[in-house]
Amino acid sequence: MPNPKISINLVIYNGEKYIRQCLDAVFAQSYPHEFIELNILDNNSADGTKNIINDSRSQVLDSRFSKFNFVQSKLNLGMWPGQEKLFEQSHGKYIIALSVDVVLDKDFIKNTVEIMEHDEKIGALQAKIYKYDFPYIQNTKYEILDTLGFKIFRSRRIINIGHGEIDCGQYDQKQEIFAVEGAVPIFRRQALEDCRLESQGQRIVEPNFFWYGDDLDLAWRIRLFGWKQVYAPRVIAWHDRKTTKALAGGWREFIKIRKTVPMFKRRLDWRNTTLTVVKNDFTVNLLQDMPYFLWRQLQLWIYFILFEPAMILEIFKVAKLLPRMLKRRREIMRKAKILPREFRQWII
Repeated sequence: MPNPKISINLVIYNGEKYIRQCLDAVFAQSYPHEFIELNILDNNSADGTKNIINDSRSQVLDSRFSKFNFVQSKLNLGMWPGQEKLFEQSHGKYIIALSVDVVLDKDFIKNTVEIMEHDEKIGALQAKIYKYDFPYIQNTKYEILDTLGFKIFRSRRIINIGHGEIDCGQYDQKQEIFAVEGAVPIFRRQALEDCRLESQGQRIVEPNFFWYGDDLDLAWRIRLFGWKQVYAPRVIAWHDRKTTKALAGGWREFIKIRKTVPMFKRRLDWRNTTLTVVKNDFTVNLLQDMPYFLWRQLQLWIYFILFEPAMILEIFKVAKLLPRMLKRRREIMRKAKILPREFRQWII
């Protein structure tokens, strides 16, 4: 049976710090290079990113990739709209949505293909992603985990599984998860095609998010449309994360993390996560969990009013986008292939 074609789709904005190490890991893949295509979109970087990519063309040719496609956008489209643009130019059976601050293990693609080909119901695969501090990847006996995918709580709090934990083998079993995270998810092409919405202009990615929450919204929809999402511990990568959705450690840790995130990102995070719940959550499940949801929102808004009053502006933006989200919600609920009680197994 021939090897399936793989598309590595890399979207970059001002990635000069990371791009060489990211691409070196792509060129070092053990999977046969004639079955790999590399698609890169630059979101109008103002640093040396484009020059470095152009300089790497000879290395791509030496690596014998089936295709090298470099798109230079005159606008910053955002991470996931950029990924959708590259998807339209991709030919792979499987799509690796790569971020520039991620480094792949040499067997990343080989191990991915082995798992995906074994089960045609897997729509998205989550790697075991470790944290690293650029430019040195940790090489110690115990490594700190970055994410093993998303976990969802009754309050609709979303966190990264395993974030900040030392890997002692506690996550060495392959398993289904609620949703893949956006650092370097792997998608089956058909699963992405199934996620097109007429109410989004036949787009796969929500056009009103730009940044933050796009990955969660897409992965939630993949789950609703009947595809499995699986965490695979043999598929390994490293990520230089600057922000986190993990709030382990309570409100003190929450406040500490918030202070490290620029204000516009905090606003986008709350807005887009809220709209993702509006779009994708089953009414019966949300009603069942409403006390948990409202209690968390009350706590958040007490904090916002006291320490981040600019967040109040996001209420008006959510209200403005609400009619569009409700229209998308109606289409998603019509197309959903699982029942509310089936989805509840992922709510903790």
